[in-house]
Amino acid sequence: MRTPTLMDSNELKGSRVKRITGLVVLSLYFFILLFFAAPASAQEQFYKGKTVRIVVGFAAGGGFDTYSRTIARRLGNHTPGNPTVIVENMTGAGSLIAANHVFKVAKPDGLTIGHFIGGLFLGQVLGQKGVEFDARRFEYIGAPVKDHVVCAFTKASGITSIEKWVASKTPVKMGGVAPGASTPDNATRILKEALGLPIQLVSGYKGTSDIRLASESGELAGGCWGWDSISATWRKSLESGDALVVVQAAPKAHPDLPKVPLAINLAKTDEARHLIDVGIHADSEIVRTYTLPPATPKDRVQILRRAFFETLRDPEFLAEAKKANLGVDPIHGEEAEKRIAALFKLDSTLVAKLKDILYR
Repeated sequence: MRTPTLMDSNELKGSRVKRITGLVVLSLYFFILLFFAAPASAQEQFYKGKTVRIVVGFAAGGGFDTYSRTIARRLGNHTPGNPTVIVENMTGAGSLIAANHVFKVAKPDGLTIGHFIGGLFLGQVLGQKGVEFDARRFEYIGAPVKDHVVCAFTKASGITSIEKWVASKTPVKMGGVAPGASTPDNATRILKEALGLPIQLVSGYKGTSDIRLASESGELAGGCWGWDSISATWRKSLESGDALVVVQAAPKAHPDLPKVPLAINLAKTDEARHLIDVGIHADSEIVRTYTLPPATPKDRVQILRRAFFETLRDPEFLAEAKKANLGVDPIHGEEAEKRIAALFKLDSTLVAKLKDILYR
């Protein structure tokens, strides 16, 4: 019988170390799998059988409503647990009621998404009455498109070009929803100030769908809001020539409107150009944000952000959006946060000027 040598002892120890190391590595591997799988599984269990509400601050039939219903039809498919997604219209005060509801009333559980007009964020900076939220505390999912603001009128109104609008001897009646609404109200007021256009703003409509109907009935001449909304909801009149776009309040011409003049090019002073740039152009990128209540768990924020952008890439969604003339040019939640934070750093002189224009 051979007596174990020192080498045999070392080999035995080495074998034991390898076995122990292997067990540790294997245990660590399974721990990592469980660590990353658990949140996804937990969220799937959370959303399974649940209903997610998209609270839209405007009436049915307008651009905000149309985007939301198109997104809602696909969002659940890309959310763990495949929840049901519904749209609820909570109108009033240019969507301010919906914004305050999402901030103050809605539970921060990832089951309520707000869709109200982004001009309210600037409204907070300007001290708008009725604002009961802090825009810096919302959680932002993102926006499906940047707003490309245009002003459209019925042919019957006689305002068929910017030249005819400028030459009008009486103020042109245009629709609005409430002070602080990026469109139609803010854009209309800024264009009146910056370009000296003859305008009588009639505010208080529940949404752009009501403004469109009022224009078609002759109660109004038209209004200013996003081209993606107008092209989708006013399409028949645009195609027949009964409605026309006469000016674009955007940094560059939309591919659909190459011959329609830009408001910024009509401005005659640096101050006028600055008002259009800050009050309309910059604001347009955050007009259509989808928003969650403050203190919504970060993991659910991320899940809904992923689901939102997967929805915007979904071939079926894109086909439906194309059919409805809905543009898709997304803004991510992180980018929306930066844009909104920048509003709170605006020069005090400009803030005072905007406040005078928008709320006097």
